[in-house]
Amino acid sequence: MVSRRLGGWLPQDPKKLQRWVKKTVQHAQQQAKDNPIPVAPPVAELHNMVLDDPQLYMLFNEMLTEVPAKYDKDPANHNEIRDVETLMLTLNYILTLPPSWDSSAQVGTPINAILDWPMGTKAGFAVFLKDKVNKQFGKILKYWADFLVTPASISTLNDGKGGWFSQTALNSPHMKGFAEDFPMDPTKPGYGYTSWDDFFTRDFRPCRRPVASPDDDSVVVSATESTPFRVQPEVNFRDTFWMKGQKYSLTHMMDNDDRANQFVGGTVYQAFLSADSYHRWHSPVSGKIVSFSKVAGTYYSEPLLTGFSPDEGDGLNPDPGADEASQGYISSVAARAIIFIQADNPDIGLMCMIMVGMAEVSSVELTMPIGRAFKKGEQLGMFHFGGSTHCLIFSPQVQLEFKFPEDLPSADNNIQWPINSALATVTKLSKVTGPN
Repeated sequence: MVSRRLGGWLPQDPKKLQRWVKKTVQHAQQQAKDNPIPVAPPVAELHNMVLDDPQLYMLFNEMLTEVPAKYDKDPANHNEIRDVETLMLTLNYILTLPPSWDSSAQVGTPINAILDWPMGTKAGFAVFLKDKVNKQFGKILKYWADFLVTPASISTLNDGKGGWFSQTALNSPHMKGFAEDFPMDPTKPGYGYTSWDDFFTRDFRPCRRPVASPDDDSVVVSATESTPFRVQPEVNFRDTFWMKGQKYSLTHMMDNDDRANQFVGGTVYQAFLSADSYHRWHSPVSGKIVSFSKVAGTYYSEPLLTGFSPDEGDGLNPDPGADEASQGYISSVAARAIIFIQADNPDIGLMCMIMVGMAEVSSVELTMPIGRAFKKGEQLGMFHFGGSTHCLIFSPQVQLEFKFPEDLPSADNNIQWPINSALATVTKLSKVTGPN
């Protein structure tokens, strides 16, 4: 079976992901025999937490064994992780390495990969909604992030096997034209990048992403280099975000902010970034930030409907991309930042940007000071490591005509909408249009 993989996040063929997991487990086990790695403190804390807490001990073991037997092995007899000890061993091993390019599996988020099937079980659903588990994974991801900003993390920034500058990597959809778009110097270690995070948060060369209609405030531009996921008009204050359709629930997305009432009946545009995307974000409009807040939330949670136990359907083919088919859901529960912007254009007024962490994303950084006036297309901030998703939310009086084809947001969509390009036009006369 070939599965749909939104935005090319994980391999089209789930068997490739299984083989990648098996290979990673083997490497971790061999490393433990030949040259044992000290256990990272946050991994040791998680391990002890699971062993000491009877609920977590039960749920962690259950989520590793609840995966149906058909997912136990691929034709090459490669096993999934089925016990807590192996899970912790593999997790600890991953934290010692920067992400590598894998031409067969393209696994850009390795922790997400090893949790791919377990998080789709009923026990996994319970595990990854627990505050103490998410806080601990936050510590784990911060520990890894601290390594990824060091010079030691450039070991995969080369043109060899697993290197991000290998010809196979540079031929991939989101890396094509890399030399024209981004700085790189093959004569320097790490191709001129000082760390893996420096590579991940790379900026475009000047003039590579010009701002569409810079003097026309009726044109809203794309805030990220991202794949359109959905345009949803007439959103509700509170809705069933965990059910089929994953409707947007404004008060939950905005962490119960009183301003959510102003957006009832308005429009949400959502798009997501891939692991090899440009990860800075720019302003879609001219204006100023009036508030910025971070919300602690989940990292590896997906709703039951995309896992092994949906309320409808046969449940035989869960989302092989873990949370990639759960974009609407995670906008209400995942770790995220909420940014309210007062636009210069009175036909837009107050709008909201929600920058959502997916899986390995461990940091959302705001680089634009609150209250400073800016023009659309100026940088507002960035994600550090991982792919991510974001929402632009407009109030009901804002009339929008989106620029992309109506069939662009879909399960087979692999097209990235360039940052700073025209996304929509604000008009007083037209009704909200766009794909749902």
